[in-house]
Formats: sequence, structure tokens, C-alpha cells
Amino acid sequence: MSDAFDADVIIYASTDTQTGSALRKLIDEVVGPLGSVVLLPETLSKPLRDANASECEAIRRLLSRFDLKEVDLEIADAAATLAAKYRLRAADAIHLATAVVWGAERFHTNNRKDFGPHIQEVEVVWPATS
Repeated sequence: MSDAFDADVIIYASTDTQTGSALRKLIDEVVGPLGSVVLLPETLSKPLRDANASECEAIRRLLSRFDLKEVDLEIADAAATLAAKYRLRAADAIHLATAVVWGAERFHTNNRKDFGPHIQEVEVVWPATS
């Protein structure tokens, strides 16, 4: 089984909150978590801008466990199709396409607005609210 992750889960997991702790535990329990390399700018841009070294380190530590996939032509094409089908922004479509192309069984996100039960290609899981 493989699990792919959206940026918001990584961001929440990097915090010292009860939710963050639960999400870190989830990530620790997943064998070979995967995601797009786009997770890097999505998760690190704000803590880098804010010069928050501890948050950057927490995110980098989490992402070091991930198999981060390049955005190649196949993923970009799938992202375009998924963006059109589900009205997703480019980054969200890339995360979803990465999960689909690499055969993830589950896509973990807390973004219920964009990734609801209408997504058909992969099981969507909302871990912070499950």
C-alpha cells in the first residue's frame, strides 16, 4: 500500500499541537510516503520568508522520509486533466496527479473544499478530521 500527501498535512504535522502529533504519527506509520517535489516550495516558502528555522527543520525532517517524485510530462498531463475535471489549482492538481500516476491507494489532505468525496481516482482521506 502506498500513501500520498498534500502540503497541508505536512504543514500541520510540523506543528507542536495535538493535531500535529497525530499527523506525525500517521506519517511514521506509513511505509514509503510519497508526494510531489512541489511539496518543497509549498511547505517551506512561509517558514523561510518568516525566518522560522525550527519550522523549516521540522518540515525538512518530515519530508526526508518521503519519496518525492519529479513533475514529469506524464504527471503534468494528468494534472492538467485533473485540474480541468475537478477545478483544481495547478499545485493541488500536481499533488493529486502524483498520487494517481504513482498508484497511491490513499491521498491524505485536510482540504475538503477541493478534495471531497467526488474525487474518483484515489481514496481521499482527511486525517486531521478523521
